[in-house]
This record gives sequence, structure tokens and C-alpha cells, in this order.
Amino acid sequence: MFFFRDIIGHDALKKSLIRSVNAGNIAHAQLFSGIEGVGKFAMAMAYARYIHCTHRGADDACGECPSCRQYSALSHADLHFVFPMVRNKDKKKVHCDDYREAWSEFISSRAYFGIDDWLQAINAENKQAIIYADESEEIWRKMTLKSFSSPYKIMIIWLPERMNVECANKLLKLFEEPYPNTLFLLVSNAPDQLLATIRSRVQQITLPALSLDAIAEALQQQYGISDIDARAIAHLSSGSYLKACDNLSLNEDNKLFFDLFVQLMRLSYARRVKELKVWSEDTADMGRERLRRFIAYASRMIRENYIYNLGQPMLNYMTADESQFSTRFAPFINERNVQEIINILNAAESDIGQNANAKIVLFDLAVKLILLLKN
Repeated sequence: MFFFRDIIGHDALKKSLIRSVNAGNIAHAQLFSGIEGVGKFAMAMAYARYIHCTHRGADDACGECPSCRQYSALSHADLHFVFPMVRNKDKKKVHCDDYREAWSEFISSRAYFGIDDWLQAINAENKQAIIYADESEEIWRKMTLKSFSSPYKIMIIWLPERMNVECANKLLKLFEEPYPNTLFLLVSNAPDQLLATIRSRVQQITLPALSLDAIAEALQQQYGISDIDARAIAHLSSGSYLKACDNLSLNEDNKLFFDLFVQLMRLSYARRVKELKVWSEDTADMGRERLRRFIAYASRMIRENYIYNLGQPMLNYMTADESQFSTRFAPFINERNVQEIINILNAAESDIGQNANAKIVLFDLAVKLILLLKN
């Protein structure tokens, strides 16, 4: 794991990073940024592995030298990690080293992940994960130590935008006047949230959204699904492989979501208010997270039905059942109501995310649909 060859797309960036290593032109602080799920952390890890590898190939690390074996075991003495954490009530201080075992287990099981995956792995519940001010002292200590087995000491800081302001300020001098042969690789989803003084001290590298073809090919290779299914899922992923994998796992729910969507639209069009109330109460029992996914599914179906009216099948990404339903339903979604329907769905998803009463939110949504579907 964490070789250049394992990362989806970004071939030009891989070549550029490899050239910088072979030319001995490695910037001491680099910021890898882009949307969640495009492979930023994996790229930083593959880059660090290549730098530390003692028998580098033309396109990748060897995978066999002592350094590469240590990378595979996540035990390289000159590789350090900083990442968001949560503090227990009974602990005044917390450092990344306190989570090292959980972190190693977490990243060894996946190359693409997001903050929600990490919070779930450490059972953070509703706590906010941050990089505390105390961590700056550990960063200074580690980066001033003599390297053990490699010319470079490398520190990967995942989601630096979650650094406590005090912690970020304490690192400015390290970025401005780094110790010899030290390398900071920052991996950020939201670089604009970093201190401007930090952004000005790092070399910025932006990873663009992945292409539909790249995601579809990766899904076929990893999951063995058909090209049609892979491209349909990739189309919904907004250039994020992580989101594509999430969409794939949601396929089990899609049949339920489709049935609920059909019921909602038919009952709303027929103005069957009493049955809509029952539908709202039954659907609310799914739980908030599944409800939010259902509403996101409904929003997608509204957009797909609006596009269906254009008579361009290549622009639609629906299953056979969804497409069959759209032959009858699409005419009711048009330029007079499509934006308003999307707006009320977005509002419903937001309300449920803010712990509003799900039954009331769903019934209110259904009542508004009665009026809009007749428009």
C-alpha cells in the first residue's frame, strides 16, 4: 500500500514528484490539497516512501529495501504523523502518539479515507477532532532529533486546517527556518482555512478531481462490477473515489430508497394527505443518517428526471427500474418546479442534520410536494 502505482490518476503529478526527488530538489514544506477522496494522503505517503527508499526505481519505490519494509509495517523511525484527535475528559493532555496504534491500524486498512471514517474508528461520537496546541511541542521535539536511518526526517500532517491556532503559530518558525533535511507534507481538504502565514511558507500542490474514466476503471478493478454500473457510480461521485466507494456501498439501500421515493411522489401527486402522514412516520424510523442519504437520493432522482426530458439517454445515470419509472414521472419535473423541489429537499436534509423532528420535516416536505408537482 502507498506506492505511486496504487494511486488512481494524477500521473503528471507522480512524475513531477519523482523528478524532484531524483534531482535533489525537494521543498522542505509542501501542501497537498484537493477535495476529500482524490488521494492526497496516499500521494503524500507514496512520495515519502520514494524519498526514503534506498533502491528507487524510475517510477516507484522498490518495495523490498529495509526502508520500504518499514513503510509497509508503518514503523519507519524517520516518518512521523500528526492528525486530529479527541481529548478524553480525564486526560488534560493528548498527543498523536497516544493514538499511534489506532492510527497505524486505520491507515493500513485503506488508502482513501475521510475525517468521518477516522472519527468512527476512534469512537469519537459527537466530539470535534482537532490538533491541540500541546502537539506543537512534540513536533518540535521529533523534528530536532537526529535522523535514525535516512537522510530525511518526514512529518505528514493530515488535515492541518484542524490545528489549534496556538499550535499553528508555534509551527511558523519551523516552516520558515526548518532544520536540515526535514520535510513537512501537509494534506488538506480546506487550505483556505489555514493561516495565511502558513500557506505562504509552503509549496502548494493541488490534486484535481478525478476523471469519470479513472474512477470507473478503479471501481471495476477493485470490486469487479460492470462498466455500466461503474460509470453510473463514478458519475455521482463528483471526482472523489472515496465518495464513489460510499455510493457503491449504498447500493444495498438504493432499492429501499427507490421504493420510498416512488411512494412519496405518487402519494403527493394524488394528494393523499392521510397516507402521506403515515409515510412520513414510517420513513422517519430509519434514523437520521439513512434519512439524509434518502433525501440526497431523492434530490438526485429529481435532477435525473429533469434531464430525462431532454431526450439524451447518454446524460442519464439510472438503473432499469429508475428509468422505467421516469418514463411516466419525468414530465412532471420541469423548469417551473425543479429548482423549488431541489430547494425543499436540501432544506429537509439540512433540518434533519440539525436534529429537527424527522416526522414533521418529512410531512412538511410531502405537503410542499403536493403543490409543486401540480405546477
